[in-house]
Amino acid sequence: MTLRESVLLALKEKNGEWLSGEALSTSLNVSRSMVWKYIKQLQTEGYKVESSSRKGYRLVACPDILSGDEVCYGLNTEVLGRRDYFYYPRIDSTNKQARVLASQGYPEGTVVVADMQTEGRGRRGRSWYSPAGQGIYMSLILRPHIPLKEISRISLMTAVALAETLQEELELPARIKWPNDILINNRKVAGILSEAITDMDGIEYIVIGIGININNPENDFPNDFRTDPTSILAEKKQPAARIKLMQSLLAKLEHHYFMLQNGDFGQALATGKSLSMVIGQVVSLETSKGLVTGRAVDIDDNGFLLVDDGSGVIHTVISGEIDVLPGE
Repeated sequence: MTLRESVLLALKEKNGEWLSGEALSTSLNVSRSMVWKYIKQLQTEGYKVESSSRKGYRLVACPDILSGDEVCYGLNTEVLGRRDYFYYPRIDSTNKQARVLASQGYPEGTVVVADMQTEGRGRRGRSWYSPAGQGIYMSLILRPHIPLKEISRISLMTAVALAETLQEELELPARIKWPNDILINNRKVAGILSEAITDMDGIEYIVIGIGININNPENDFPNDFRTDPTSILAEKKQPAARIKLMQSLLAKLEHHYFMLQNGDFGQALATGKSLSMVIGQVVSLETSKGLVTGRAVDIDDNGFLLVDDGSGVIHTVISGEIDVLPGE
């Protein structure tokens, strides 16, 4: 832990109460002028630290930044974000960086998060709108010990964890548009991009990218989205704390992931079905055999979508992009 981190931790542990400069310098074995130097640095970074010649210092408020200082303090996980947490004020793509780290051997649970992405990635080569300070742009390295045929369970599990987090923390009616989108009132608030590296022995690693529109003003979105976008700000009419949402999401993801690793996919599957906005709907999708139109009837035990084309044929859709059509 750096000296700056030690000063910040000491202030946080006082829970808003005063901490004398003398006590702080003694506990850290540094001069009071050195303590003051780091107090000024924290203030420059957006931390509201009050100072008094008689009382010392107290931390009044922290900035809403997704750094390890903020997210990892009070994070209720065992693995996710615990050992390796990389925060970038600006990066091209968190998924790209996470894949580099995974190829270098970084362990399961490694988190890459950015305040802004210049080349944020969505599915099918699309970009993900990633303005500074407005959303969560995160990638996570997993190294699951599951059969290759069950790899799609990871995407559904992630969608369930994300939808549940939005419901429980913000009371938003989040629904899942199979396989990777989270919608509120038929408008897209979040997306998931899963990229897997496999070999003859199975899954080497999976990078899960998550983008959430949080404090984006509704009128700021570009006009080239395939699905109309929304944000938590647009839905709740008030900003949301990104740090708390990030902490809750990591904890929820870990809960479902541990269950999946233990062979229990039933809870996530049942929730995924109940939150699905496509089951029972008429959909169209491109397959290797061309365009298929039919009614989505279920999600199977591996997280695949089942579509009845009306001729008695049930298509098992492993991946792809679907459109929900007007029903009968």
